[in-house]
Amino acid sequence: MTKSELVHSNTYINREISWLQFNARVLQEASSANVPLIERLRFLGIFSNNLDEFFKVRYATVKRIVEAGKGGKNELGGIKAKELLEIITQIVIKQQSESLDILSIIKSELIKEDIYIINETQIDASQHEFINNYFIKTVSPALVTIILNDLVVLPNLKDSAAYLAVRMLMGDDKKQFALIEIPKTIDRFVELPKQGNNSYIILIDDLLRYCLRDIFNIFDYKTISAHMIKITRDGELDFDSDLSKSFIDKISDSVKHRQLGEPVRFVYDKTIHKETLEYLMSKMGIDGTDSIIPGGRYHNRRDYMGFPSLGRQDLLYDKIEPLPIKGLSFQESIFKAITKKDYLLHTPYQTFSYVVKFLREAALDPKVKTIKITIYRLAEISHVASSLINAAINGKTVTVSIELRARFDEQANIDYAEQMQSEGINMIFGVAGLKVHSKMCVVEREEGKKLKRYGFISTGNFNESTAKIYTDYTLFTADQLILKDVNKIFSFFQANYKIYSYKHLIVSPHYTQKTIFKLINKEIEHVKNGKKGLIRLKMNSVSSYTMVDKLYEASRAGVKIQMIVRGICCLIPGIKGMSENIEVISVVDKFLEHSRIYMFGNNGDLKLYISSADWMSRNIENRVEVSCPIYDKDVQNEIVDTFNISWNDNVKARILNNSQENQYKVNTKEKVRSQFAVYDYYLKKLEN
Repeated sequence: MTKSELVHSNTYINREISWLQFNARVLQEASSANVPLIERLRFLGIFSNNLDEFFKVRYATVKRIVEAGKGGKNELGGIKAKELLEIITQIVIKQQSESLDILSIIKSELIKEDIYIINETQIDASQHEFINNYFIKTVSPALVTIILNDLVVLPNLKDSAAYLAVRMLMGDDKKQFALIEIPKTIDRFVELPKQGNNSYIILIDDLLRYCLRDIFNIFDYKTISAHMIKITRDGELDFDSDLSKSFIDKISDSVKHRQLGEPVRFVYDKTIHKETLEYLMSKMGIDGTDSIIPGGRYHNRRDYMGFPSLGRQDLLYDKIEPLPIKGLSFQESIFKAITKKDYLLHTPYQTFSYVVKFLREAALDPKVKTIKITIYRLAEISHVASSLINAAINGKTVTVSIELRARFDEQANIDYAEQMQSEGINMIFGVAGLKVHSKMCVVEREEGKKLKRYGFISTGNFNESTAKIYTDYTLFTADQLILKDVNKIFSFFQANYKIYSYKHLIVSPHYTQKTIFKLINKEIEHVKNGKKGLIRLKMNSVSSYTMVDKLYEASRAGVKIQMIVRGICCLIPGIKGMSENIEVISVVDKFLEHSRIYMFGNNGDLKLYISSADWMSRNIENRVEVSCPIYDKDVQNEIVDTFNISWNDNVKARILNNSQENQYKVNTKEKVRSQFAVYDYYLKKLEN
């Protein structure tokens, strides 16, 4: 892609193209020599998984615009929707080709480490018996094999499932086609018995190719071949209008129907027989608005996220032990500690167990009367949910606002919602027309004749699994004024025809843009009065053109703006007369950067917020989001320190600019790899 193709106006970078450039940063990690070898394979898996979700959601949205007969230029940053689909396909084809080259290099490096990923032509006599037994006992019972002919309608292929397209040339020279669905219930990578120091892995795809004769032994064929295909479907949920159905039933039905969504991407092995490809495409109704991607021998490379460790810790990241928080003890009351001062939890550097400890204490404390919490994505086995159920069993009034439309986690949330509801927990299933994306909890405890509040507010989900890999801040506080605002939000959930005012929290959809604009205007005013203006932001994505325009205005006024943006960034920094005072970097490394921070210099009297909200239109206008002020000076300093460490990263930080080339920051001084440096920062705090 040339620069002019990537940037379709002088003002914004298209959101979809910016997202693809973020995924290119993930691909850089897969190719990086300073990433351990097996972790590089896993980054390839993350790249592929990201791409699947992109096609289900973003590509599908643009395709809907095209099919509706609209241009979409206003919504898409100055580029027509149809043109954008073509550019996306070109970029993805290029990235897929790069990913195949990277995979080939990694495989060569694995061989140097005595690790061999073999295919069906490389199986030796000693491995034959193991594979035969494995196929008979484990694989064969799980197989779904579809025999195709012109009289039978092709069943709907599952979204993002991988299939082997089989072509048999029969004795009478007729062709017989079939599809084998690669079972998701079986590990994609089969570890074969070691031979000396050598480890052998075969993909389930190649094991199936090796066993084709066993699968199709009733057919009298002359030749047989199998090539992989994959279809990705529109992931949007469509709700029916049946008023007799509960919201939870509508979500549940919609999740099931997602598997029948319109196809948006078709990926196939480029060595497939042309006749097989044409037959399948006609059967599946693949058309010109779908992204048709010729690929390699294997698809669903997202499965590489689960590539086995093989006992080779030397080829993995060093495991870190999450640290305790200085001043908080698991042997003492967390409520008593936060009465004296606020505390900050920064996962995964510090242990998420403090969140569970807080909820366990609330569940057991006889003086605790109520617990209210928002939930967006729960872990598969959730100690958070079990703590809340424990509290309800102990007679607490527990209220849980759970978002049933958390994309691709809907079914897990439905299952937990039904379980919690059956245990007597008061469930709130979102707000009409809005997603609840805020992350907060408030507990009311009887102390004397009054109820005192304790709580926590976070940038991330209350999820034990993601807390091991997502960087997030959680503020534990007994600030009665902040928690009074939290209570108001729960009142809004239950009576959302009433709009509340908040004295401390910034709450979407009613106040975020207006309040942030006031804070930006204050920085502009400082500059006009001869003082310094400073804005420092850390987010996952910035795609709201309204918010971008406001930052441009601040830049033109002379406000210095520093931004750390992991993913989408529609803002173009460093353009004279528009954004020359804006710098943007992106850090992609071992952990997923997920925390959101807003800092405003305020002429030396820092205003600092942690937030659940990125600066995207959906977060500002169509979700319930919460930004929480940080008043405790120790906590402020901690957030500023860790922001500075990230800002000074010169190993994993890329410069985001007009070129969209993901150039690394120039390393002119001592190396700073921020995620490792942040861990060391917390380690030193404990030692001191």
